[in-house]
Formats: sequence, structure tokens, C-alpha cells
Amino acid sequence: MKSILDQDLVLKGKKVLVRVDLNVPMKDGTITEVSRIVKILPTVKLLIEKKAKIIILSHIGRPKGKVINGMSLEPISKKLSALLNTEILFNKDKIDEKTLSEINKIPDGSIMMLENIRFYEEEEQNEDSFSKKISNLGDIYINDAFSCSHRAHSSIEGITKYIPSYCGLQFIDEINALKKITSKITRPVTCIIGGSKISTKIKIISNLIKDFNNIIIVGGMGNAMLKNTGINIGKSICDDGYKDLVGEILKKSKTHDCKIHYPLDVVVSKTLDGNGTIKEINKIDNDEMILDIGPKTITSIKNIVEESNTVLWNGPAGYFENPNFASGTKNILEIIADKRVKDKIYAVAGGGETVAVINKFNKLNTFNFVSTAGGAFLEYLEGKELPGIKALKYNVRT
Repeated sequence: MKSILDQDLVLKGKKVLVRVDLNVPMKDGTITEVSRIVKILPTVKLLIEKKAKIIILSHIGRPKGKVINGMSLEPISKKLSALLNTEILFNKDKIDEKTLSEINKIPDGSIMMLENIRFYEEEEQNEDSFSKKISNLGDIYINDAFSCSHRAHSSIEGITKYIPSYCGLQFIDEINALKKITSKITRPVTCIIGGSKISTKIKIISNLIKDFNNIIIVGGMGNAMLKNTGINIGKSICDDGYKDLVGEILKKSKTHDCKIHYPLDVVVSKTLDGNGTIKEINKIDNDEMILDIGPKTITSIKNIVEESNTVLWNGPAGYFENPNFASGTKNILEIIADKRVKDKIYAVAGGGETVAVINKFNKLNTFNFVSTAGGAFLEYLEGKELPGIKALKYNVRT
């Protein structure tokens, strides 16, 4: 897989199509969180420095092939322009021969952003003729949208059949970080994994067991582990098919000598907006819900992290939206932060809810790398070969 850093890649004067992920949260036309925009800056700045003609391809939302005013990339174009302190030409028109003519007119080192690529239904269908159509707009293609690379779409996968293709700087960072927790691991290695349902993470856990020393299961997923041991979890959330799922995890962990950890004590409440009560796991009442981990569990996690050299975190420890049940999640962040200050530790976090938690508590610098890739991050951890990665690996035109 070739990258934008390849020494034999000539960018000056070339029309470079850059696929990025600018699917940022917006409210009433205003961008509410800019991390995905900030992450593409290094690649765009490098292309400006190399005097390429930069054509940005991206999407926002799921318009399903229809033009929807509230899903235009124009506000994002303006924000990116402000962050770069550089003018960006925004092209609202449909992609056609006129588009190429407009691209040819822009000076070297300039930027044009095209309208939401998902306004075309052919994009998500990965239609071959559309892939070729967008490839005709450029000389070189760069994928800097790792977060979209689990999608076999025209601007991710199909385009690479027709044009020399490379990965961008953010894409490289994502791959390097993921390799450090999946293949080039410094042991002992620990995964702290949370979220509401164990069924949504079973493939990740199953794939990581063979390489990880410890997997700590918290959140709603921890409830399934407790229920499997015969603990009454009251009216807490739990997967219906938890027995088979937990059985699969425990059986595989014994084969690979991976220790599975789950809550020793919990914080419960009868309602989501109530106050929390710390309880031993064998003293939960039928009308109570487990909404956070307790102090004994937090101490146990601290001890495990203290002995680790690599840590992966995905998913909160409880219902963090209510401050009364955010202690476990906040403590996990503090534990990892303290370990990084005292010792060398490589810490990676990722997944939509996880990034939201990190931003909420202003702990971005706690980790060596925070992935904003969401579904692509999770599918990579499951051991899947993502279409975007596969396409770059086997691109024969570079």
C-alpha cells in the first residue's frame, strides 16, 4: 500500500482527488465538533506545500442519492478554509465535463471542494461508471478517510481501479496505531471494552483474545458476564442470547491464556435520572439497574493497567450521560493518564461513544492516539480486511 509520502510521487501541478471524512455533527447549520476537520489538515497542508491542485471529496449524513440542503458541505468548506487560512472554491454543480474544466483552471496549491458525494446514488452502489467518472477529474487519488474505508463505495473502492491511488497522512496514523494494538504489540496488553450490548462487540473480543493478556468487560456488556455467573442483575440491560456469547468468550480465553475481568461491585439505581448506590454484585434488588462500576472494580482496573504496556479502550463503563454514573468512566481515563505520566505506555481509544466521552471530559491528550473512525475502527479490530485498505493494497496503477 503506497502513501502520500512515497519519494517517487510527483504532486506538483497534478490534480489530486482527496477523499476525506467531513461527516461532522451539525445543529441548525452550525458545526458543533471539528475533530474530523482538524485531522485532515496535515494531508491538505502537505498537498498545498507540494503545489498540487487539490480536489476534496467527502460526504455528510445519509442523503441516499438525493440533494438535501441541510446536508451540503458548504459550511464545512468555510470552516476548513478558516482553519487553513486559505481560500477554498466550493463547487455546488453536478459532476460533469464542466467540473473538470473548472478544476483545470485552479492554480497549483489551490483547493476546490465538491458537493456531498452521497448526493449521487451511484456512490453507495459503487457503480463502475460513476467510479470512472470521478476518477476522470484527477491524476492521482488519495484516501485520507480511514473512517469510511469499511464501505465499498465509489469514492473509496471503485475509483482505485482507474487512477494511481495512495493513502494520506491520517490514514497512515490510523493504520500505525491499530497495528500497535493488533500485530506489533508491546506486552502485557489490556483491552477495556464497554458499551450496552455484548452482541455488538463479540467479534472484537473474540479476535483480540488470541493476542491480549487481559480483557476487562464493563458497561452493559459486564451485566451479561455477571448474569452468566448466576448474579441477579435486576432490570439491567442484558443481551437475550448472553449465555452463548459469554460461553464463547470464556472458552476461547482459556485456549489463549487471556484473563477475562468483569465488575466486582457496581453502582445501581431504580431510574436513569436517580442517584447511585454502591452495591456488592450479590446484593442487587430486582427493581434496580446497574449503571456504573464500583470502587473495587476501579481499583482492580488500576492494578491491571499498572502492569500493562499497551492499553486499548473502547466503550464507557456506565451511563456516563448522568454525572451520578460517570465515575467509572472518568476513573478509567484518569488511570490511563496517570500511567502515561509515570511510565511508558501506548494507549489507543476509539469508537463513536468513546470519542464523545473523551471530548466530554477533555481528555484527548490522555491517549497516544484517538481514532474517530467509528465503524471502520471496530471492523478492523474484528479482523476484517476493509474494502478501502484492500483497494489501496492491490491498486495496480501506482
